[in-house]
Amino acid sequence: QVQLVESGGGLVQAGGSLKLSCAHPGSGFSINAMGWYRQAPGKQRELVASVTRGGSTNYADSVKGRFTISRDNAKNIVYLQMNSLNPEDTAVYYCNRIGRPWYEFAYWGQGTQVTVSS
Repeated sequence: QVQLVESGGGLVQAGGSLKLSCAHPGSGFSINAMGWYRQAPGKQRELVASVTRGGSTNYADSVKGRFTISRDNAKNIVYLQMNSLNPEDTAVYYCNRIGRPWYEFAYWGQGTQVTVSS
C-alpha cells in the first residue's frame, strides 16, 4: 500500500513559520510532480503548492510569496516552508501527486495539522 507520511505541523502564532515534510515511497512519486494540499474545516481540499521533479514550482495566490515548496529526490521527501502564517492557513496539510482532482487519488496520508492563532 502506498504510504505518504506528513509531519512538521503544530500550533504557531500569526506571523510565525513552520516547515512541513512529506516522505513518499519513491517510484512513481519520484517521477511525478508533487503537491501540498490543505483542507480547512468545512472546506474543500485545495492544492496550495506544487513542484516538478526538476524543481519548477507553482503556488496558489493565497500562499504566493509566503510558502516555498521544494523536494529532495534522493531522499524521497517534499518540503513546504511556510512563513508569515495567518489564521486562514489553519488546516490539515497533505501531500500527493498532482495532475488530477484530489478526490481521484486513492491514497492519502494522515496529514499534519497546522493551527495558527491570532
